[in-house]
Amino acid sequence: MENIVQIAQLLLALSILVGIHEAGHMLTAKMFGMKVEKFFIGFPPTLFSFKKGETEYGLGAIPLGGFVKISGMIDESMDKEQMAGPPQPWEFRSKPAWQRLIVMLGGIIVNVVAGVIAFIILTYNLGETYLPAKYTKEQGIVAGSIAQEAGLQTGDKVLKVNGEDYDRVSDIYSGETLLNSDAYWTVERNGEVLDVKVPQGFINELNDEEFELNFIYPRYEFAVNELPEGSTLNLQKGDKILKINDQGVKFYDEYQALTGQYAGQDVTLTIQRGDDTFEDTYAINPDSTLGFYAGGLIEPARDSYTFGEAVTRGTEKAFGAVILNAKALGKMFSGDVNPRSLSGPIGIVNMFPKTWDWNAFWYTTGFISMILAFMNLLPIPALDGGHVMFLLYEMVSGSAPSDKFLEGAQKVGMVILLALMVFVFGNDILKLFGI
Repeated sequence: MENIVQIAQLLLALSILVGIHEAGHMLTAKMFGMKVEKFFIGFPPTLFSFKKGETEYGLGAIPLGGFVKISGMIDESMDKEQMAGPPQPWEFRSKPAWQRLIVMLGGIIVNVVAGVIAFIILTYNLGETYLPAKYTKEQGIVAGSIAQEAGLQTGDKVLKVNGEDYDRVSDIYSGETLLNSDAYWTVERNGEVLDVKVPQGFINELNDEEFELNFIYPRYEFAVNELPEGSTLNLQKGDKILKINDQGVKFYDEYQALTGQYAGQDVTLTIQRGDDTFEDTYAINPDSTLGFYAGGLIEPARDSYTFGEAVTRGTEKAFGAVILNAKALGKMFSGDVNPRSLSGPIGIVNMFPKTWDWNAFWYTTGFISMILAFMNLLPIPALDGGHVMFLLYEMVSGSAPSDKFLEGAQKVGMVILLALMVFVFGNDILKLFGI
């Protein structure tokens, strides 16, 4: 059922994003008097269609894209018969280069606007909730297996990230941090300040589904929060455990380590209750638990924004997603990022929550909208960016590439896209089987 909910969200998001993208092309084409023959969401076979005016509107059975067919344009339809005839005034090829450029950028612009609007509205309505950096600066971290492999240790106080101060715990492992050349953390370890260099290719660890569980989390003090019904423990809500036998306890990870050491044994606890301190004997269960629910003395922070502030912050976050992916793509070509990190539809499904949450849905949809705009702008024939590249060449040189050249480039671009699709589908399948 959870997978069905995720798939439903993906299909709805793609339908919205593809619809507005292709509408961006269609509306700008009609604005300049071009004939738009077809507007489809989804690929053939056709589920249904209707014609209004000169345009056929339809829905395809394969909901992984869409298309607009503009008369006189060399596109994926490869309509050579139409292109063999003399140019007509309503055709794409008959219009000035600047008008054709706007048409090709229309879909990208609409996706950017949609993504920015989504981020602005969510930022205004929800603000931002995060763990303040004071916890990892002052109390230190608990280092999981991935963090230990990177050179971090439990108890390290992370003072700076890439030599700069930071505000949020997530800044320690954000994409912006890890994609930085020569990234490093400045930590205080046993009273000594040292730099821990981020290992080469560490950014690939972000693709691990359990990365956040196995990387770091802040050390935190704790207290008794709740006792199970029928418990006979001499404990109350708010009690703090100061010692287990003679060993001091301040942070929850220290408590867990000691209860694991004394599993199945009786221990003497030193407990603080209000202003009083007392000792008592307790039995540690074989599973290393004592029999109470702990509450972490750690509080997330929340930033609220006025609408004006949300416009600035939301726009920054939207374009930040594009910049981050552009950096990742560059690192992929340099070999620092594993191409296995690329995901297709199966991987994208996992970006959506397992339960329907409109806020999470619109956040993910806005993010995908920005990434679609970026990917479509890549100068690959068959993508909008390929058409933009040839139009810019025409505007600078004063002469357009021949139709034969454009047809050949379109075929090459389609082969590249097909190969890329096979690659990302293969990545998704391998990840499903844990390979």
